[in-house]
Amino acid sequence: MRVDYPTLHQTIASLTEGETDQVALMATVACEVHHSDDRFNWTGFYRVVATDLLKIGPYQGGHGCLVIPFARGVCGAAARTGEVQLVPDVDAFPGHIACASSTRSEIVLPVFDASGALIGVFDIDSDQPDAFTQTDADALMVILHSVFAR
Repeated sequence: MRVDYPTLHQTIASLTEGETDQVALMATVACEVHHSDDRFNWTGFYRVVATDLLKIGPYQGGHGCLVIPFARGVCGAAARTGEVQLVPDVDAFPGHIACASSTRSEIVLPVFDASGALIGVFDIDSDQPDAFTQTDADALMVILHSVFAR
């Protein structure tokens, strides 16, 4: 099953309408995205909790790393640069943090609030190599912006 981004966007918009709590929004987005596509075997947020520090949650899938500094891994790179990280082969990514040994590819998107402040990153792992495309990145950024930057 491949994700139908227009339907996913509409579903998330409907479920999150009027909600302002960031954790509730993150939980809903993580759940809906995780169950939208068979490629996604870990889907979740790492929240900015201190200067240059991310902490896990909410998420769907097996356990993840609890804490990730901005200086390490794919999530740290997305937080540090404010740019989407599309990683076709996690083993080839310098400094990759292996939270799950089954992960082969990853996409991490920065998440900004309405003021433009970084509030976290949205991480999707796949057990398939080269699972993510620029189309995924573009569609997911639209969804994240519509939920968190309103």
